[in-house]
Amino acid sequence: MAGQESILVTGAAGFIGSAVARAAVARGYRVRVLVRATSARANLAGLDAEVFEGDMRDQAAVERALAGMRGLLHVAADYRLWARDPDEIVRNNLDGTAAVMRAALAAGVERVVYTSSVATLRVGPATVAAGEDEPLAPGEGIGAYKRSKILAERLVERMVLEDHVPAVIVNPSTPIGPRDLRPTPTGRIIVEAASGRMPAYVQTGLNVVDVDDVAEGHLLALEKGRVGERYILGGENLMLRDLLGEIAALAGGRAPRLRLPVAPLIPLAHALEAMARRTGREPFLTVDGLHMSRNRMFFRSDKAMRELGYRPHPHGGALQAALDWFGRAGYLR
Repeated sequence: MAGQESILVTGAAGFIGSAVARAAVARGYRVRVLVRATSARANLAGLDAEVFEGDMRDQAAVERALAGMRGLLHVAADYRLWARDPDEIVRNNLDGTAAVMRAALAAGVERVVYTSSVATLRVGPATVAAGEDEPLAPGEGIGAYKRSKILAERLVERMVLEDHVPAVIVNPSTPIGPRDLRPTPTGRIIVEAASGRMPAYVQTGLNVVDVDDVAEGHLLALEKGRVGERYILGGENLMLRDLLGEIAALAGGRAPRLRLPVAPLIPLAHALEAMARRTGREPFLTVDGLHMSRNRMFFRSDKAMRELGYRPHPHGGALQAALDWFGRAGYLR
């Protein structure tokens, strides 16, 4: 597929979805977006796209939005590491993906890009960056979010094989950049660190990527990806300590110097989650997040670079753009 074709983007009010929709418009696609009636619309401001209201779990609504569309980018997801009812995250992501894929079949869409996550992949030893070749089984995922994305990815794979859904899977790593409205868990780290509220850190690592590079990777997958294949859309592998230091330097603050072991933080995370169940506010520190931090989430994007022409930029520009946006939006105090 190429420019001037009509595509539907789900989740376009969100962080990655809005970047994908904007990149598609800039590339010349005729874009329609599917957003929930209750979604904040700030990320749609100035976007030259047709807006359809509907929930990704409502197959009939998705089918209506797909009428006349040749392509589909299913970006919408429940991206939370904690919820009062963890099964709600699983239901949203699994049932939503099933409904969207069935709608794509019914509408006869020519190409689908499904936004998965590196959370579905097995990380290797601390010094090794993981690739696409070792997917996790559902029982191996830590927490509801990872489990939901593993289940949804396996569902898409089955539907490609059994129902011939023309889907390509992309696995973004940890995107950063502007328009992180909620914000995402990584966006919260940026806000807290820039505001001087992170005096300590745990020894972990992550793969950081410009959200606009992730958006470009989605369109490359739409145009060049092989049906049934998965492609990591990553950037640079960084230790959390170094990322926090960069944030502090850009924000004019001091980098945290105190390194904390994970084990003593587990009781604190349990206490914060208990408080969150009363207040309904997602805690900054979660038990699942701490367990995940024991692994360095390092990944490589060789396959996407080789097959799609994916070329991620250095993360510094995206980090500055994220800080600038959070500052203008009033998140930094």
